[in-house]
Amino acid sequence: MYQYLMNGTVVVLSLTVFAAGCTSLPNKGPHTGEAEQEQVNGHDPWEGFNRTVYRFNDKVDRVVTKPLAKGYRRITPRPVRRSVGNFFRNLLEPTTVVNDLLQGKPLQAISDASRFLLNSTLGIVGLFDVATKVGVERNQEDFGQTLAVWGISSGPYVVLPFLGPSNVRDAFGLLPYYYYTDPRLALDERGARIALVAIDVIDFRSQLLGTTRLLDLQLDPYLFSRESYRQKRLDLIFDGEPPLDEPSL
Repeated sequence: MYQYLMNGTVVVLSLTVFAAGCTSLPNKGPHTGEAEQEQVNGHDPWEGFNRTVYRFNDKVDRVVTKPLAKGYRRITPRPVRRSVGNFFRNLLEPTTVVNDLLQGKPLQAISDASRFLLNSTLGIVGLFDVATKVGVERNQEDFGQTLAVWGISSGPYVVLPFLGPSNVRDAFGLLPYYYYTDPRLALDERGARIALVAIDVIDFRSQLLGTTRLLDLQLDPYLFSRESYRQKRLDLIFDGEPPLDEPSL
């Protein structure tokens, strides 16, 4: 049902995304104009393949990820879950700082670097979000956003096996994260890295359990998740202020 990036921290189908999707889902009914329909199809020329992968991911979620997330939520106290989430969000801060600099945001880079240092030290390796409490707010920047800022087109929408909604640009943007800026790369033990990824995914999925009913209510969950993803990415690329007329990104 829900697909998300394996780092488990990039919100693909969060409540904010759902709210955006509710207001922007295109009308696929009989009164849809040809020009509008062509524009929608232009973003998703691989729809047949994408729907097949979406169904596969949905089955994996229903059979494996969702039950594990429910068990994790049932046996893990809320304060512990909060600290686990804080820990994994903190691991994304170095990637955010790198992309701040690549996007020409030096002041934001300083702020995000300060946030990482505060939470990694006073916050005990990120278990406690000290930075937010002292007014250093979290930003979210990734390599897909940087490529967009550099003027690279998003390319077609694509659903990746296990990883979920994406587009060609964002998929390529995952590579420098997985190979260069993910702090888990510093671990020599492969088993430890896999264990951290597994915990990350299960913890993040547990945060989305309350949104299951919303997706189930949709006539076409695939379209809903696709438009939600596109709206969320636009919101991130334009720092929360996307233009009224959707740009060609």
